[in-house]
Amino acid sequence: MKKTTLYFLFSILFSLTLQAQDTCNGALPISGPGIYAVGIINGQAPTTFCAPNGAIVTNVPAGEWYSYTPSQNYTVTITSDIAENNPRKDTRIHIYSGDCSSLTCVAGDDDTGTGFSSVVSFNAVAGTTYYFAWDNRWLNTVNNTGFSFQLSESTIVIPVTPVSYTTQTVATINSSYNICVVDMNGDFKDDIVGISATNMRIHYQTSTPGTYTVTDYPLTGSVLLPNWSLAAGDYNKDGFNDIVLGNGSGATILTSNNTGTNYSTYTPGQYIFSQRTNFSDLNNDGNLDIFVCHDIAPSCYYLNDGAGGLTFYQSTVTPGAMSIATSTGNYATLFTDFDNDGDSDVFVSKCSGPPCELYRNDGNGVYTNISALAGINVTPIQTWSSAIADFDNDGDMDIIITASAGSHNFFRNNLDTSNSVEEAYTNITSGSGWESNSSTNIDNLAYDFDNDGKIDVLGGGNKIMFNQGNNTFAPVSYSGLTVSAVGDLNNDGFLDFQNGTTIRYAVPNGNNWIKVNLQGIQSNRNGIGARVEIYGAWGKQIRDIRSGEGFRHMSTLNAHFGIGTETSVSQVVVIWPSGVVDVINNPNINESLSIIEGSSPLSLVDNGNSKIILYPNPTSDLITLSNIEMLNIKNVSIISTLGKVINNVNLTNSSFSVSDLSEGFYILMIETEDGKKYSESFIKKI
Repeated sequence: MKKTTLYFLFSILFSLTLQAQDTCNGALPISGPGIYAVGIINGQAPTTFCAPNGAIVTNVPAGEWYSYTPSQNYTVTITSDIAENNPRKDTRIHIYSGDCSSLTCVAGDDDTGTGFSSVVSFNAVAGTTYYFAWDNRWLNTVNNTGFSFQLSESTIVIPVTPVSYTTQTVATINSSYNICVVDMNGDFKDDIVGISATNMRIHYQTSTPGTYTVTDYPLTGSVLLPNWSLAAGDYNKDGFNDIVLGNGSGATILTSNNTGTNYSTYTPGQYIFSQRTNFSDLNNDGNLDIFVCHDIAPSCYYLNDGAGGLTFYQSTVTPGAMSIATSTGNYATLFTDFDNDGDSDVFVSKCSGPPCELYRNDGNGVYTNISALAGINVTPIQTWSSAIADFDNDGDMDIIITASAGSHNFFRNNLDTSNSVEEAYTNITSGSGWESNSSTNIDNLAYDFDNDGKIDVLGGGNKIMFNQGNNTFAPVSYSGLTVSAVGDLNNDGFLDFQNGTTIRYAVPNGNNWIKVNLQGIQSNRNGIGARVEIYGAWGKQIRDIRSGEGFRHMSTLNAHFGIGTETSVSQVVVIWPSGVVDVINNPNINESLSIIEGSSPLSLVDNGNSKIILYPNPTSDLITLSNIEMLNIKNVSIISTLGKVINNVNLTNSSFSVSDLSEGFYILMIETEDGKKYSESFIKKI
């Protein structure tokens, strides 16, 4: 009789326990580390999905809910990949902050563990209550019989928040895809681009912070929506950025007219399971080409003939095609100069098994796979994108391969310019903070978010990995912050985030900055592929202008530099894809600096005390070049600010006439027989 009574009471308690965890409001409290049992999942289904496969929202009738409040700051790991589950079950977990009436995703996981089990880590702040739900998306009636999970804690030190954010909801950002922040009208202020099947909506930034002018551009014809990625660049050189949309079936290109008042739609028609899309000058002819990363076949690109024509090529398939991302599993391509030779190389992030790849640009359309030589082809790892920047400020680009499955890896570039030998990168993950970052990173953006002069990484887990110097990073969590389109959306020199209708504006923290805007002449209009360097008391910082960071989003094409508490920049150097070098001494800080290719007086060759000088300037007729005999000249040309060659100059006694030119600003370009290029600006007056 006593046994029956005890059994009856136990059954009631067990029933109450299950009922308690069937809803968010009745979530079962977890006190700390340990192994916990989940019974049959039959409670309230979560409606906000945090796991990487969260887009799959069908067939989720139920969930089981738990709550957890840490006593101090911890990195918390929750996993169903434990020996108690034999065999493993196909589980999925979602972790939230906030309260049950307004939940915000913190982290989640679907298939990271063995047998499609779940493993997820997140940084938990002392005293904050977190809710997590297991759902039964993959558990049918046969295997929805219960399982166990383990919660573990490891102590972390969360640094003082380097920068904080305020949020603004902009209800008119309501297109189907809102994943682009870039200047669209040539004023160098970042705008917001949204794409729908029949419309492109642009929120143009105004001079009043936090306000926008909204303009719709109807789209006609076939539009493949950017369900994988979007990139921007002025490939027709009219001063207005064009757009390429990456879709699972191919690409669509939206091309501006020469006043930016209309956009035509072009869908070439080739089947490409597009992942990352990019604009890049692949053959360095001064015209932007379009690269489309192909997931299930060698990748593809469209070469720009400079007159509006685009020719399709597929690596290893089309005769004469360049060899870039030649196998499968290509998820993100990032174009940057890894070997500091002045042209853009290519890093390919890989999913579905193959290791990542690094292709060196050897010129003339030749790209060489140096992945093994560089030592970055680590396995096992799967990654959707990688973070690439000069994280240690030593003048070359380093690589953080972040994992969508597996472990993150941080590689330091060991470039030695004193010899022609290609050096392997060094894996410096251990002790960097990346080895303990167990968040899944399917997207990454590398920028100096707190303007302290060191580049940080926004990735998974609702946090920014802030660069502490000495190749170490520390996580700082921000509720609800996910990878977003990045740009300076109120023109205050600090980078902001746009995700859906929410804009997060950085609150200036007192650090100083400089922003560099480029206008190419011989190079492509955006200066994509240019290297921008700044110098000061701290040493040197570098940025490469790239179209298409991370995996999905398109972010600003302006170069942002934080300089911390320093109060001056001694020099800005721009190395253009054409080979032209512009140098600006002692620019103002906390301002935008706009540079036209070849416009800096110091870009002309300076041979000791025999500097070449262009005079008079301004002029209405003749221009004379002093000391021109120092150069073995191949060609001298006059170029407009639209990048068009106006005249090829015939020198007579080191002089030439500009009397037939209209009044305005021009660039004089000098090319020598050995391939060097020098430039100077001049003004033609009436």
